[in-house]
Amino acid sequence: MKYNSAMKILVIEDEHKIANAIKQGLMQENFAVDVVYDGDEGMTTALANDHDLIILDRMLPGTDGVTICHEIRKQKIHTPVLFLSAKDQVRDRVDGLDAGADDYLVKPFSFEELLARVRALLRRPHDELGTQLEVGDLSLDTITFEVKRANQTITLSSKEFSLLEYLMRHKGRVLSKETIISHVWDFDADILPNTVEVYMGYLRNKIDRPFKSEPLLHTVRGFGYKIGTM
Repeated sequence: MKYNSAMKILVIEDEHKIANAIKQGLMQENFAVDVVYDGDEGMTTALANDHDLIILDRMLPGTDGVTICHEIRKQKIHTPVLFLSAKDQVRDRVDGLDAGADDYLVKPFSFEELLARVRALLRRPHDELGTQLEVGDLSLDTITFEVKRANQTITLSSKEFSLLEYLMRHKGRVLSKETIISHVWDFDADILPNTVEVYMGYLRNKIDRPFKSEPLLHTVRGFGYKIGTM
């Protein structure tokens, strides 16, 4: 069974066929994916939203990819950027990397190579956390997708796993519903006002209620949710 990795990717690509193919491929790997098709909207989205990776076409209508990348770095946003470009000269690659990109992939490319580079870049921000996340006697492995509490295996759905991983990566912090929705669900997902409440209920039924240990999932009235020991 595949799980959502709790990683959200922004694709800025004006060729709809390529953009939609990338989105479908990444969604099949259970990433959350947002897509925009021009440079101006791409700039706005990249600066205003929280993503784990940006896949950025170099040649765009409106603001070009190099300018977008420059501005992202100027604003102290350290999100990994993977450039896509039909330009394959060494100078073009150097310009892209000098603009602040982390990697550069020349069109045409195979989705398998794109996915490998995406995974490599996504490993970087969380190296300090490792693949084993722990809160009290609860553990989550981001590689094997195994979740245990008190050494007992817990079976989660894809979205439950994604939500729990996001909470555990920010343990002790109060996360608003809006923050959770923006990170765990896509732009175009059909989200109802009580969606987060419903999924938090699902998690409580599996993470807290079956165990004698103290509850780990907490509602902070008027603010949101957090995971941690009290």
